[in-house]
Amino acid sequence: MAGGVRKRSAGSPSALWGKLNTLWQDKHMVLFRSEYTLLVVSVLWFMEIGINVWVIQKVAYTEIDWKAYMDEVEGVINGTYDYTELKGDTGPLVYPAGFVYIFTALYYVTSRGVNIRLAQYIFAAFYLITLLLVFRVYHRTKKVPPYVFFFVCCASYRIHSIFVLRLFNDPVAMMLLFAAVNLFMDGHWTLGCCLYSLAVSVKMNVLLFAPGLLMLLLSEFGLIRTIPKLSLCAVIQLLLGLPFLLENPMGYMSRAFDLGRQFIFKWTVNWRFLPEWLFLNRYFHLLLLAVHLLTLLLFALRRWKRPGESIFELLKEPSKRKTPARKIPVDQIVLILFSSNFIGMCFSRSLHYQFYVWYFHTLPFLLWSGGVKKLAHLLRVLILGLIELSWNTYPSTDGSSAALHVCHLIILLCLWLAPPLPSNPTETQEHPPVKDKRQ
Repeated sequence: MAGGVRKRSAGSPSALWGKLNTLWQDKHMVLFRSEYTLLVVSVLWFMEIGINVWVIQKVAYTEIDWKAYMDEVEGVINGTYDYTELKGDTGPLVYPAGFVYIFTALYYVTSRGVNIRLAQYIFAAFYLITLLLVFRVYHRTKKVPPYVFFFVCCASYRIHSIFVLRLFNDPVAMMLLFAAVNLFMDGHWTLGCCLYSLAVSVKMNVLLFAPGLLMLLLSEFGLIRTIPKLSLCAVIQLLLGLPFLLENPMGYMSRAFDLGRQFIFKWTVNWRFLPEWLFLNRYFHLLLLAVHLLTLLLFALRRWKRPGESIFELLKEPSKRKTPARKIPVDQIVLILFSSNFIGMCFSRSLHYQFYVWYFHTLPFLLWSGGVKKLAHLLRVLILGLIELSWNTYPSTDGSSAALHVCHLIILLCLWLAPPLPSNPTETQEHPPVKDKRQ
């Protein structure tokens, strides 16, 4: 416009210089302010590319289950669909059908499982995808200061080992699970349930998230509209397992979803201080199950719903409830899912070393979501460090197992003391709500 002053665009060099100048002035706070989460996690993610390449090239691969996985899927490729006849070097096939399909693909890509180095790079890609999904959760919730993300990735030897030096199936299941969590945060509940069911089909530890997911579905949709989503999860399991169910239905169900599987005392991380006879005792297992279910019930009644709201109200359509329905905050979606899984970990019959990935990436969120304000940053980091030390102690000791339980107890108490959902439906979450995509 003639004679006028041209307005500088937001993307002009001067605007960019202004942002860089602000960043330089706040450089001492970059690691502590949540608004810099995206910057910090971006730097860490690119660092992780180099770290994974270095680990693969410089640290020796350790064979544990990969060859057994390949033997198991080779049996399926050769025409065996009876789950009771499928086995590898380390024992029978005990994972659902989704595992078979994914690792069959890896079998062919890696030249029948022989090209270990290629498999390692594929798992490094799984690791980087998982980190992207995890970092997006933390970026959306903004509960954890950016400096903590160093401990979420670069600092954990055990997690890198589980992904690229051991090639376990646990990371594949958790990658799909975190993809589902991201979809739930965005309001894509149906698609999220599909991915959740796929994660369960790789390894059934993902069922530990199920109580929290059920609570969220009931809160969001009520019982009638939740049933189709649960049915979808079941249908996916049925379709994936169909070739094996047609051959030997009881054999498939008893092997793929064996809830009574006996663990070996030699590998336990969390119960080393117990005598072996008690560790193997079925009554002890039933006690753990009872405490697990009781804790879930207490959290569902007191921490996963608004005060004064009846649990039976959640069964109704949201529009027919006494308390006006409102969209569940993203923070609460993540907290309910992560705490549901964490409660299961606390009362697990046994935790093996690869199980660390089941909750590793959720621990900072849980620690910084607790209700104990006096739990200082340094103490939270110390708890993360003690948990990492416990999982890196091999073989586990009485002290490492006891320390792990103490840390679990502190986190669980902090979660219990955290404030429940706001009782006033007009109270909004701290972050701008995303567009409602209930489906």
